[in-house]
Amino acid sequence: QVQLVESGGGLVQPGDSLRLSCAAPGRTFSSYAMGWFRQAPGKEREFLAAINWNGGSTEYADNVKGRFFISRDNAKNTVYLQMNRLKPEDTAVYYCAAAQNIADYSARYEYWGPGTQVTVSS
Repeated sequence: QVQLVESGGGLVQPGDSLRLSCAAPGRTFSSYAMGWFRQAPGKEREFLAAINWNGGSTEYADNVKGRFFISRDNAKNTVYLQMNRLKPEDTAVYYCAAAQNIADYSARYEYWGPGTQVTVSS
């Protein structure tokens, strides 16, 4: 069992940056690939980024590549999502998730956090 808790969401203006964190207490964190997803009202959950167990491999959705960056610190049992040049269309609930292997679709992820709201508005 892996428990995940996201933090760092909030209200920001267009063009701002925000860093989300996902903490996963427990000694098994470093054995999992981690991913970030988001879901806007009325839309399906959308893959954003994923990172393998040691940070050596990453994947990104085309619509966030170059703006969003995923990283992890296994010593702190935490994965991060750095989001730059935020746009109103980035408004959504953001989720982190854990999987056995890096993947870009939600069905491969076994454990999910409760999510954190990000609102981009002027």
